[in-house]
Amino acid sequence: MRPSPAVADPAETAEGAPASERAYAHLKRGVLDRTYPGGTLVTEGEVAERVGVSRTPVREALLRLQAERLVELFPKRGALVLAVTDAEARDVLEARELVEEWAAPRALERSARLVPALEEHLAAMRAALAADDAAALVEADRAFHEAVVEAAGNAVLSRLYASLRDRQLCMGAAAMDMDPPRRERAVREHEGLLAALAAGDGPAFRRLTREHVRSARDVLRDAR
Repeated sequence: MRPSPAVADPAETAEGAPASERAYAHLKRGVLDRTYPGGTLVTEGEVAERVGVSRTPVREALLRLQAERLVELFPKRGALVLAVTDAEARDVLEARELVEEWAAPRALERSARLVPALEEHLAAMRAALAADDAAALVEADRAFHEAVVEAAGNAVLSRLYASLRDRQLCMGAAAMDMDPPRRERAVREHEGLLAALAAGDGPAFRRLTREHVRSARDVLRDAR
């Protein structure tokens, strides 16, 4: 599967978008798709020139990314993109497993609304697979799981889960790209998850969720 270039975030190109939002969207996108890989020192001037804004909104954007633990600021030098250590990678995936297992039975209670949304995300995964589009496949995979967590109804955990997926992207956004058979297996695993949810089979849905996250953990571990 070929890697796809990152699609521009609407906030980067939207006419009239605040300069700080454009800078933030550009930087975050670059960190997550590893245009700015871990260990990169990003300067305000470089980003300001690339986005077409002054340094002040870039500084504001970098402060937001530091709060999200994606970069560390060094006065008068720039911002260091934080690499994901092996220990953090393990912690992120363990936390993801805990959140998704917690969410599974609660999402099952809202399956009538959730199933149609997951069908759309699964269709997007199949289309990405057919188009050989790695980036779109990863995006649809994330949307599928975020929909399940959001259906559980805990806004704090939903925000936590989104941050975990951000760090997972930094760990290896192209893991499925590096392991071609994995992309087909990922679609099959999501088909199983959706079938269990649609059937109202709580034990199977929770078990498949756990197995899927652990499978993703193994792929990312091998990719590192």
